[in-house]
Amino acid sequence: MKEEEMSRSVKKLTGLVAATFTPLTAEGEINLSVIGPYIDYLIEKQNVKSVFVNGTTGEGCSLTVDERKQIAAAWCQHGKGKLEQVVVHVGCMSIKDSQELARHAASIGADGIAVISPSFFKPINADALRLFIKEVSTSAPDVPMYYYHIPGMTGVELEAADVLNGIEQMIPSFQGVKYSGTDLRDLGQCVCYCQSHNWSVLFGVDEQLLGALVLGVHGAVGSTYNYLGLIVNQMLSAFDKSNHMQSRALQLEFMEVITFAKNLGFDVGVNKQVMSEVSGLVLGPPRLPLLPCPVSKAQAIAQKIKDFSQRH
Repeated sequence: MKEEEMSRSVKKLTGLVAATFTPLTAEGEINLSVIGPYIDYLIEKQNVKSVFVNGTTGEGCSLTVDERKQIAAAWCQHGKGKLEQVVVHVGCMSIKDSQELARHAASIGADGIAVISPSFFKPINADALRLFIKEVSTSAPDVPMYYYHIPGMTGVELEAADVLNGIEQMIPSFQGVKYSGTDLRDLGQCVCYCQSHNWSVLFGVDEQLLGALVLGVHGAVGSTYNYLGLIVNQMLSAFDKSNHMQSRALQLEFMEVITFAKNLGFDVGVNKQVMSEVSGLVLGPPRLPLLPCPVSKAQAIAQKIKDFSQRH
C-alpha cells in the first residue's frame, strides 16, 4: 500500500491513549481475566477509548514473546466494538522477535504497531534505526507503524526528527511518532514533518502535555490517563476552546500531583499499585527487577489523585 493510500484509509490516532498496565497474578503470571473489566473502566470512568499495549507502562520488555502475544490478543478481542484503537508495542532487542510480534499484531486486528529503538546494541545513527523499523514493518505492511521515541529508557539520543526524515520512502505504512522525550525543539520539528504527511504526533510526558499541545501534537499516550483521563480530557477540551486559563490551571494542578508522587518515588511498580488503588482493579505486582510498592505509599498517591478528581 502506498503512503498516500495508507494515510487516506487509516483513522488518525488522536486524543488520549492509555498506556496500559499488564495485570499479573500474585505469583507473577499474566492475568488476562482483568482485561475485560479494565476496558470497561477506561471507557466508562475515564472516557479513554484508545490504548497502547505492552509499552513501558505495560512492562513489555520484561515479558516473553508469548506473553506479549496473549496480552495483545486479549486487548484486541475484548476491545472489539468498544475501543477505538488498540496500538501494540512490538519493539524488542531482537529484530526477529519484533517481526514475530508485528506479524501477530496484524493477525489479531491491531489498529497499529509501535517500535522502540533497540537499546543494548544501539543504532549508530538515524539510518540504522530507520532500517530496523523498516524491517519490522515488512512483517505487517498493512498495519500503521509508529516510532516510539523514549531516550530516557533506551539511552538512544538520536533526534526523533532525524529518524522521521525520509522514512515515508522506506515505510509506506508509517503513521507517526510517540514522543516520550522533553526536547521541545525536536518535538516541534517532528510536528512540522508529520503535519506535511498527515501523521500523528502523540506526546508521552504526561505532566508536560500542555506545552506539547501548544506546539501542535495530536494527542498523548500516557500511564496517568488510566486514572486521570477524565481530568486531562477536560484540559484538552479547554485548550481546544482557547480557554488557556482553565487548561493552565488543570495542568499546574496535575503537575502538583505528579510532583507529590515523584517525591515519594514513582516508578512503574508504584504507578501500577496506584492504578489498582484508584480503579479497584487487581493488577498485581510488577515483574522484577521492578519491586512491589508498599500499599501505604500507593494509597497516599491515590488519595491525592482522588482529591484532584473530586475537585473537578
